Amino acid sequence: MTPQVSVILPDGSSRHLDEGATGADLAAAIGPRLAKAAVVVRIDGTLADLNLPLPDGAEVAVVTGAEAEGREVLRHSTAHVLAQAVLQLWPGARFAIGPPIDDGFYYDFELPGGAHFSDEDLERIEERMRRIVSEDQPFQREEMSREEGITLFSDQPYKVEIIEGTDGSEGADAAAISAYRNSAEFIDLCRGPHVPSTRRLGSFKLMRVAGAYWRGDERKPQLQRIYGTAWESNQALADHLHRLEEAERRDHRKVGLELDLFHFPPEIGGGLPVFHPKGGMIRKLMEDYS
Repeated sequence: MTPQVSVILPDGSSRHLDEGATGADLAAAIGPRLAKAAVVVRIDGTLADLNLPLPDGAEVAVVTGAEAEGREVLRHSTAHVLAQAVLQLWPGARFAIGPPIDDGFYYDFELPGGAHFSDEDLERIEERMRRIVSEDQPFQREEMSREEGITLFSDQPYKVEIIEGTDGSEGADAAAISAYRNSAEFIDLCRGPHVPSTRRLGSFKLMRVAGAYWRGDERKPQLQRIYGTAWESNQALADHLHRLEEAERRDHRKVGLELDLFHFPPEIGGGLPVFHPKGGMIRKLMEDYS
């Protein structure tokens, strides 16, 4: 008889699986819809890759992309694909960090020869990202010593700085580092976890480019930051973009100018409004009412 492990599900019930079964196996055993939606697994409160074997007696929950933790993983994995696409399109580019953030992600880059991204470049990058997604490349975790990591990323000074600084939040600690590879030519320093493969991604959009100092220090190089957003479905992405459009349409700064209520003269500062007669009247009425 095949040895088995028993795991405890969120509802308190137990599920028996063959020894060596993974989070993906658990999701498939529960049902095909969950298996398709699964992004990562939570084992005793810690997120882990779906291909990690489940320990006997662990409390386990399959996390989908529709959950907050799952969306964060989707965005982090999409940031990796963004970096992979940029390095393919700009050989010799240097990549720094690419974390998930509220409603999206970003990645910081230094392009060869001091080049800068344009709006047209974002379209090219998105197209290359979708090609990578269609290739169904697996995210494979690799662990190594700090010395091995420094050698592996020897042509990427920002990664080397992270390793030498042993920042555990970015995939390095005092003893070892972890990285994720999803093709022969691309690997990124990261603590994970990640989606099983690039096929789980696809509902994303690159939003804009901005400047950012490395480590937020103006004495260090200024990098180019690409912002994007990623969601669990095309509908969720469309809903988010619609919310952004509505917020922009209702922006008080835009509405105030359109209604001739106030303006922001640059001579006194971009954040200081000068009220017009109609705006002054509304302000006085509001102050009197309050």
